[in-house]
Amino acid sequence: MILINLLPHREAARKRRRDAFYATLGVSALMGGVIAGVIFLWYAAQISNQQNKNLVLQTELKRLEGQIKDIATLQEEIAALRARQQAVEDLQADRNLPVHLLNELVRQLPDGVYVTSVKQENQIVSIQGMAQSNERVSELLRNLGNNSPWLTKPELVEIVAASVPLGKEQRRVANFQMKVKLLRTSEAQKAAAAASAASVPGKT
Repeated sequence: MILINLLPHREAARKRRRDAFYATLGVSALMGGVIAGVIFLWYAAQISNQQNKNLVLQTELKRLEGQIKDIATLQEEIAALRARQQAVEDLQADRNLPVHLLNELVRQLPDGVYVTSVKQENQIVSIQGMAQSNERVSELLRNLGNNSPWLTKPELVEIVAASVPLGKEQRRVANFQMKVKLLRTSEAQKAAAAASAASVPGKT
């Protein structure tokens, strides 16, 4: 028996292809959604993990900042203690500075120079006196600048010609005022060590 299909077969085939396309499209969309969801969850997990790491790092940074502040405070306290210790040591070492000052003045004064006033303010010593001539004052300046281990940087502030009675005569003198720096004990020791090293051959 011969069977004859009287239905529109082209329409049926087209409908089957269309249904298969929609089914494939739906499956692809579903798979794409699943893949996108998996990727989203993975990125969310990575972000959460990184946020946790950042939180740990921030906590450690705050702890380290606190330790750094403690260290800075400790260093300031150590510096203050060292400064006080140095001040005490300087005071103990500088107790004999007036003795050194008077000894040096006696040693460095040339003949014909007389000191009338000595005043010390911190490390600056003001000296007033009179000399038989300007050359004597210059000699005193040279002695204080070159020959004294305790005195340095002499500076002539003023020199004025004057007359003083000497019996029945008037003697011409030079009244002077100068300043000189009195070295601390530690400074004098350093200067002496530097001078000794410079005097040894082969050292610069």
